[in-house]
Amino acid sequence: MTVPTMNRRAAVKTLLDARDGALVVTGLGSPSYDVHAAGDRDDNYYLWGAMGGAALVGLGLAQAQLDKRVMVITGDGEQLMAFGSLATIAVARPRNLDIIVLDNQHFGETGMQASHTGRGIAFHTVAAACGFAEARELSTLAEVDELCGHLRNPAEGPRLFVLKIAAENLPRSLPPRDAAYVKTRFRQHLGFAPC
Repeated sequence: MTVPTMNRRAAVKTLLDARDGALVVTGLGSPSYDVHAAGDRDDNYYLWGAMGGAALVGLGLAQAQLDKRVMVITGDGEQLMAFGSLATIAVARPRNLDIIVLDNQHFGETGMQASHTGRGIAFHTVAAACGFAEARELSTLAEVDELCGHLRNPAEGPRLFVLKIAAENLPRSLPPRDAAYVKTRFRQHLGFAPC
């Protein structure tokens, strides 16, 4: 099995520079740090202490905001915690939800133990089997560049893209940890009154 070498921060920054108004939900840990490192914004919804929740939060947001694209950026460990969410998302069939799985084949937040994806579990294959409209694995920044243009195209249903990234612990770029603050500014970005 090949060892992923794509730089996670470069890949995430490339995606976010081309987000074109997409709302972004982050998975626990490193994906939140990566999104924050690319630039803190009111339309970033960082999840703290919600292991396994990113994809389903993205689904709920996509169903509530049909006129907006929703991009979930999460990790392989976090998505493994929510394996069944792929079936739920496929059945719901939102046309405005893209899930990006940053796959370093390790549990980076707990000591870099090997994850299931390093032992043959392929999220893009699972998503395709569940009925996602599109599911692919990418291993180079050139493929991420191409994906940025593709994400602007209308989709027939949910899409999932696995980015094979290098297993490394980068310096943390900590987004706000006040969940009420993150929620309020995100709601205000959407035009809702603070609560």
